[in-house]
Amino acid sequence: MQCSEEKVVAVIMVGGPTKGTRFRPLSFNTLKPLFPLAGQPMVHHPISACKRIPNLAQIFLIGFYEERELSLYVSSVSNELKVPIRYLKEDKPHGSAGGLYYFRDVIMEDAPSHIFLLNCDVCCTFPLPDMLVEHKRYGGMGTVLVIKVSAESANQFGELVADPITNELLHYIEKPETFVSDLINCGVYVFTPDIFNAIQDVSTHREDRANLRRVSSFEALQSATRTHPMDFVRLDQDILSPLAGKKQLYTYETTDFWEQIKTPGMSLKCSSLYLSQFRYASPHLLASGDGTKSATILGDVYVHPSAKVHPTAKIGPNVSISANVRIGAGVRLTNCIILDDVEIKENAVIIHAIVGWKSFIGKWSRVQAEGDYNAKLGIAIIGESVTVEDEVVVINSIVLPNKTLNDSVQDEIIL
Repeated sequence: MQCSEEKVVAVIMVGGPTKGTRFRPLSFNTLKPLFPLAGQPMVHHPISACKRIPNLAQIFLIGFYEERELSLYVSSVSNELKVPIRYLKEDKPHGSAGGLYYFRDVIMEDAPSHIFLLNCDVCCTFPLPDMLVEHKRYGGMGTVLVIKVSAESANQFGELVADPITNELLHYIEKPETFVSDLINCGVYVFTPDIFNAIQDVSTHREDRANLRRVSSFEALQSATRTHPMDFVRLDQDILSPLAGKKQLYTYETTDFWEQIKTPGMSLKCSSLYLSQFRYASPHLLASGDGTKSATILGDVYVHPSAKVHPTAKIGPNVSISANVRIGAGVRLTNCIILDDVEIKENAVIIHAIVGWKSFIGKWSRVQAEGDYNAKLGIAIIGESVTVEDEVVVINSIVLPNKTLNDSVQDEIIL
């Protein structure tokens, strides 16, 4: 019988400055994990989900960012959620499983019975308590959160085959060239501490092979360009693929939403998904108003308490308004993220867009895109400290920071 006081820890991989280059220009001056989705930092959503895990002892964030860049947020969210949270900085890339192994002694300080592993740039409902229940029932080393997607998009992710009765992971392949399955890896896992032995086995096996190759200097030279360092271990190719079909790994399927947050366009979509989730999980975070004493609110909208919105403005659906934003009379906002300290003057219109910190949108101006989250110019992006003058129209364009637009632009990247 399982001990009711067994402890669980969670590890969230947050990446680093060399990652997330596709997130530019939004990541120029703000860490990608701290970019706000639905009014809260990206990493806050998985952290909040971890808080719901029974017997949670601690949350660890692992990445390449300097500690000073995350220390203020980590301290703040730890106090807010009343759960110990620590940031662990990798000295060099170790891979998704290697990073976990590198900090194994710290992670195992509380002698947890289970370890959750999540990726920061995943957007979903994070059904972690239910996943843990099923994982214990399976009795394996690990359980992977999975979801069904269209056959056309499946090869962008890790595809897998699971037993329809037992849910055992039978086959796993990362981004295959030919279609294998419409079931994909969501980047959310729960493991027993045995995962550390599996990672160690990969490193040991590599070392043994390297020793064998030393008999041939030519062979060693050839292999040096093909192999990773001993301590660089990938969770997908080095752990999931070899252990599939060995009754060690299982799957838990979610039927809720799931997305990867790799680009600004996807951040806007994911902000919308989190706003819709607030209806059930955190309705107090959603704004309301009928245009009498406060602005007209349509659908799911988040407005920071410090923002000032004119009662004649019409906001929504799918809008997130950050701190110290000032929105003038007659402004119309739809499907957009408005970041800190932005000022939007009278009768401006913003649709399918992200407006960067400290930017200024003039009277009767318009910032708009088609709303294709996957297209390069599918959403309009106004970088930090950009001025869009009165009556200027910005369509399907990206404007880098510290620019002033006096003329209208369409389908352009303003450098």
